[in-house]
Amino acid sequence: MKIKKSYILYGILTLFLVLLAMSGTIMSQVNEPKFKVIESHGNIEIREYEPLLVAEVRVEGERKEAISKGFRILADYIFGNNAPSQKISMTAPVMQQPGEKIAMTAPVIQQATDHSGHWKVSFVMPAGYTLETLPLPNNSQIEILSIPAKRYLVIRFSGLAGEESLKKHLEELVKYTKQVNLKTVGEPIFAFYNPPWTLPFLRRNEIMLEIRNNLLN
Repeated sequence: MKIKKSYILYGILTLFLVLLAMSGTIMSQVNEPKFKVIESHGNIEIREYEPLLVAEVRVEGERKEAISKGFRILADYIFGNNAPSQKISMTAPVMQQPGEKIAMTAPVIQQATDHSGHWKVSFVMPAGYTLETLPLPNNSQIEILSIPAKRYLVIRFSGLAGEESLKKHLEELVKYTKQVNLKTVGEPIFAFYNPPWTLPFLRRNEIMLEIRNNLLN
């Protein structure tokens, strides 16, 4: 009996280490948008982001349903449903499909457009592309946008990003803005960095609020 229990424990530990290694490997291969931390207060930061290119799609539905729908549309674009049909070098593994393939980036970004179930879901495009050189999406639902340099107030947290967790951390972020008299603009932006099989305590989630006027120097 003790021997069987040892094998079971060994198997669980092995699986845990494999999942841990997979999560770390995948995230280390994924590009992220560049930013500079201006101030830090525990798990809250003021960040200055460099200009970005994003592929964005607008979808309807409940938040989880909307991000899933938007992700599928945008993933189809970066996995090859674009023009022209040519190969480019990869910075992260993606599925092999015809057409030009764009490196996977993180995070997946979600933002409400209003309070009636309309959402924007975005992928940040890899550094080095311009509006002129980025492959054009074949799907007319996808819009390519150039985002200027901005500052955001960001809270970072782990775990499963369910509705209660998002609400709790958004309230914490809003409370901080009042404490320091910081003015923000627009709807909160939800950013998710990990594949769905990532263990909850290893996940990285963020909520971002754009700082009014940005105060860029």
